[in-house]
Amino acid sequence: MCEITHIYVGRNQPSPCFATVGAAIEYAGREYSPLSPSYPAPHEAVSPVIIHIAPGIYREKLVLERPYVTLEGSNTDTTVLVYGDYALQTLEDGSKRGTFRTATLRVHTHDVTLRHLTVQNDAGCGRLAGQAIALYADGDRLCVEHCRLLGSQDTVFTAPLPLREAQPGGFTGPGQHLPRTMGRQYYRHCHIRGDVDFIFGGAICFFEECEIFAARPPLAPPESPDGHMIYGYLTAASTPREQKYGYVFHRCRLLSDCPAASVYLGRPWREYARTVFLECFMDAHIHPAGWEDWGKEHGLFYYGEYACHGPGSDTRERADFSCQLTRQEAGTYDIERVLDGWMPSCHDS
Repeated sequence: MCEITHIYVGRNQPSPCFATVGAAIEYAGREYSPLSPSYPAPHEAVSPVIIHIAPGIYREKLVLERPYVTLEGSNTDTTVLVYGDYALQTLEDGSKRGTFRTATLRVHTHDVTLRHLTVQNDAGCGRLAGQAIALYADGDRLCVEHCRLLGSQDTVFTAPLPLREAQPGGFTGPGQHLPRTMGRQYYRHCHIRGDVDFIFGGAICFFEECEIFAARPPLAPPESPDGHMIYGYLTAASTPREQKYGYVFHRCRLLSDCPAASVYLGRPWREYARTVFLECFMDAHIHPAGWEDWGKEHGLFYYGEYACHGPGSDTRERADFSCQLTRQEAGTYDIERVLDGWMPSCHDS
């Protein structure tokens, strides 16, 4: 078994010690040459690295491309990784930054863990700034536990991208020309905050006992066609057609400061989106229909719920294209099946 290397960020820490998280990541990857992405990701003979991040607000734009790295903070209140790039930002050449160049932290490798820290994009209201990603998670066997992921529109992107962009330039960014490689991601005891489509992408993701907070934006949204104001959508999955599982939320709490019946559970970014909520608490902000189809053909995407509770869980007015799972059907969404045999080390720890 490879010996663990410890690296430190902050003042008065053991050596090797760095003032910035970016410098510590660069040091960790100094002798590593990335392999071509594949799924499942290979098990490489690479020494694990733990980067211990002391309390502080680290205003940095970060990219992590070395596997077997843990970014570990002291706690979510005191260790904050934050940046403020946004999609509508005008660059020096006159173009817009676009969604996929906004991330505060982009993980582009496998076997990475984030623990006891906050990742935030503080660009602000999506109606003014456009999309603004906090965490761009691109890789296999990624584990995020006891973290806060904070933003507005498009807080967490779970790669891969869809095969094709809906409009020219829509995917401009680091993953635009890369192979669309599947990844498995596990989120446990996290607080994820945003408003519109704030968990989106094509990865296989299992969210366990997380708090999914739909934040009320400072500007009221336009009315929807039925005359109601819709403040947001929790998810916008783009599950590849060949994948059986997409997003699974297990025993999560769906909370909000938005008005009642003003937030949808999800809508399909691409036609074969798959999202399921199991045994979750849903507060009153959840719209009675639960789901929105975003103009996509019914019968392709899959939306399901099982044994949820709370004011927003009433299924009598749920969209007719969504499903209420039987106990037997819900049993096929256990973590080992969803994550295709990978059991995260932090599961049940």
